[in-house]
Amino acid sequence: MHSWQENRFYGDFDRETLPGGKRPPEDHRSPFAIDRDRVVFSYAFRRLQSKTQVFQSGEFDFYRTRLTHSMEVARIGRSICDYLTYSSPVLQKDFFLDQDLTEGICLSHDLGHPPFGHIGERKLNELMSGFGGFEGNGQTLRILTRLIYAREKGSEGMNPTRAFLDGVLKYKQLYRERFRESGTHPENHFIYDDQEQVRDFALGSGLVPGELDSFPNLNKVRSIECQVMDWADDAAYSLNDIVDGIEARYITQHTVDKWAEKVDDLSESDFKLLDELKRSIREGYYERKFGSKVGAFINATRIVESEGPFSDRTNRYRFRLDIDPASRREANLYKRIANDLIFQSTTIQQIEFKGSRLLGDLFEAVMDNYSAKTTGRCLKLVSDHEHELFRNAGGDAERARLVSDFLSGLTDGQAVRYYKKWFDPDFASILDIN
Repeated sequence: MHSWQENRFYGDFDRETLPGGKRPPEDHRSPFAIDRDRVVFSYAFRRLQSKTQVFQSGEFDFYRTRLTHSMEVARIGRSICDYLTYSSPVLQKDFFLDQDLTEGICLSHDLGHPPFGHIGERKLNELMSGFGGFEGNGQTLRILTRLIYAREKGSEGMNPTRAFLDGVLKYKQLYRERFRESGTHPENHFIYDDQEQVRDFALGSGLVPGELDSFPNLNKVRSIECQVMDWADDAAYSLNDIVDGIEARYITQHTVDKWAEKVDDLSESDFKLLDELKRSIREGYYERKFGSKVGAFINATRIVESEGPFSDRTNRYRFRLDIDPASRREANLYKRIANDLIFQSTTIQQIEFKGSRLLGDLFEAVMDNYSAKTTGRCLKLVSDHEHELFRNAGGDAERARLVSDFLSGLTDGQAVRYYKKWFDPDFASILDIN
């Protein structure tokens, strides 16, 4: 028996794989390690190195990208699993959270994010408003189950384990379910309508219990590994955005003071944290200081037993992750500072405006060129693979989904180069060809 088979926390239900695809017949790795490794060695994961986290990819070498952020989230996620096993009386040496599983979930959590950060996600969702929407989590699910191997003939997605797939599903409500409740195009927190069967597999049932049939309840139902990933993500970007913001001079003693003057709901503990932040900037030890807070945020977790939906099916739903309230408040404070001093700054807003405009023009150009309404021959604007996909799409809705796949898969630099090729008359001009 392999060592991973001795972990009683997981059973055959958790290790069952999505039908389709191939798995190694004999492998010393656990099914969860195989899932993790497939993500690490994929093109979809590698291209995160050139996608925006906070500052545009390639602007400076020391800023974090989606790739370095995902690696940091994965490291924090593994450490949380290790800490919980060490500190919790309910976990034991043969009953514990699988670190490979949690690491794979953390590494995958941003696979579906498009170029130019969150503005890219919002813009593609706006462009897809008549075609089922666009959402980073839904796109991650689409990559894992449909697209990760799409460049290989006869192969498309992974056939991941149920536990891995469910852990990635931070949101579980379908687009049409969100739309039915609000009557308007949802801004976020949904998966695509054609992913219903994947959701059914992840939950292990074709039926969603009635009490979970409305937002936001269903989206709050998350496996313990998904909860670990979510806190690891919060810990990583709430702390690291501050460090990058200081390096980029968006966050200084002066800007922190000016910000605090405008905010009227800060507590005494908040002011102490702000004083600590300013001191670390003044004395130059902010990176070391915020690096140490990662450990504090890991130690702020505990696992508790909790009866709830699906808890009778798997241990992954028998437990929840509790976060120390003081650490939660501290993370939220740093996120507010980063949002107000970095993301709402004129410079970042200008970059977001440019990225949004760029994606919109690319989307409209592809849709117009390949639309079923186009008469005559369409121009070959993309590679052979995408060209045939767009040409053979069964209508504008399917074509729009394929175009959003294409655009969301681009790195920041690739999107800029496509824009220049198509719209800049002085870039790769026909006048330059001998």
